[in-house]
Amino acid sequence: MASGKTVLDPLLARSRLAALLLGLLSATGFQPLGLWPVALLAMGLFAVLAARATTPLRAFGLGWLFGLAHFTLGNNWIATAFTYQSEMPAILGWAAVPLLSLYLAVYPALAALLARLLVKRGSGQGSPNWAFALVFAAAWIVTEWMRGWVFTGYAWNPFAMALLGPFDRPGLAAIAPVMGTYALSGLAVLLGCALVLLLRERNWLAGGALAALLLAGMYWPAGAPHDSDLQVTIAQPDIRQETLSDPQYYEDHFTRLAQLSPRLEESEEPRIVLWPESGMVDYLREGYPQRYYDRTTALGSPIYARRRLGATVGEGSVLLTGAVDLEIGPDETGWVRALGARNAVTAVSADGELLGGYAKAHLVPYGEYLPMREWLEPLGLSRLVAGSIDFWPGPGPRTLDLGAQGRAGVQICYEIVFAGDVTEPDNRPDYIFNPSNDGWFGAFGPPQHLAQARMRAIEQGLPVLRATTTGISAVIDARGVVRDYLGQHVRGRIDTVVPQATPPTLFARFGNVLSLGWAVLLLAAGLVAMRKRHS
Repeated sequence: MASGKTVLDPLLARSRLAALLLGLLSATGFQPLGLWPVALLAMGLFAVLAARATTPLRAFGLGWLFGLAHFTLGNNWIATAFTYQSEMPAILGWAAVPLLSLYLAVYPALAALLARLLVKRGSGQGSPNWAFALVFAAAWIVTEWMRGWVFTGYAWNPFAMALLGPFDRPGLAAIAPVMGTYALSGLAVLLGCALVLLLRERNWLAGGALAALLLAGMYWPAGAPHDSDLQVTIAQPDIRQETLSDPQYYEDHFTRLAQLSPRLEESEEPRIVLWPESGMVDYLREGYPQRYYDRTTALGSPIYARRRLGATVGEGSVLLTGAVDLEIGPDETGWVRALGARNAVTAVSADGELLGGYAKAHLVPYGEYLPMREWLEPLGLSRLVAGSIDFWPGPGPRTLDLGAQGRAGVQICYEIVFAGDVTEPDNRPDYIFNPSNDGWFGAFGPPQHLAQARMRAIEQGLPVLRATTTGISAVIDARGVVRDYLGQHVRGRIDTVVPQATPPTLFARFGNVLSLGWAVLLLAAGLVAMRKRHS
């Protein structure tokens, strides 16, 4: 293929600096910036660097620099979380982001290494070719999938998020049901490579056609919506993080939520009322030592606390609220106390009965539990969530059968980002409830969280209902369209109906195996292209 020089070649010659800059630019495709053309071009230009690398080890190093900048910008919201705790200096947050990125950068580095190992460096300037682009996209799928589960996984901001459209349309993410998020990331990588390759070949006609297709795909209108008969009320109390764990504000927090929850008109049609993570400080389950009930509010009784909740939402309603459950038992001295906690969602009927619950499975390291506590605690490190005991993980996705209020899947906060692990196998829900406390995460975290919830809706074909303490709460239909929402730091409620689910998508049936299958196809296509190039 022809490979003329471009105005970017002088920058690319300074490969280390270029890798860092391109890593930053590639992260601008994520919310709230949403600069997806910049992100795609930056990814394609990074492929140039990786293909030009004189050795596979150098390609790995460039990929690591790219990833370091990419994840530092994309995860900058983590630093904000350190300003809401008193156990550690807040400035540690600004060190935590690049330190985490040092590890996460290994995955783009591995993708560059694998592509460089499988596709030999070209002649002349070592320009990338279509074989390299295909193999690099396949490698990106595999390494991003690995990032989602190695060391419990950190699946935040897959590159596929650059292909998600604005609130009222899915964008190119509309094809996620037949690919899955990780394969969609590989497609985004391939599209970025294709744009750069066509630019370097001076193939303006094909390049313009591809750009036009991208624009059309990103802004193509969504199809006609479909609704169920189930009513939903989502309460967003705008409880600021500074007061969330302060006992003197507990009753005020309950009052805020209660005022947002009654029916707006007389009706006994089935309704679900959704409160956020951290929505209820009262312990709702029986069997704890009395001192634990006395610490939360003046109620002193889980039965009375549940009845108060039922009376708040009224007849025909079921409340799903974030709550904390305790694991009670004797410690090493024989004293009966809380040994651990569960970040939970509890379903309460209008008459105050428990209808079921769910315990969060994907806990946040250093947020909800402190790994290697016996080593790190003496150094002054702590977890970010208030409390002295660690949260324990639940068993994984579960579907709650709420009768007339439908079958609810639950994913608490961060769990919604794990593609292929958000619904109970063989027990498909009618909708997914995603309660969250996003007040920790500044300006960047909440819109990124919402975007990833939209991606789960698309690939699963299920509506996602988000209730958050400070925003962004939303009703997302099965196409990933945001039907209604409350922005950050707004106190209010959403009253609407739950969108209908679609039949199970291909991804809902096969999960991440589907994405890995696409990786195999891209790899095979790359190897064929490489053979033709050398024949």
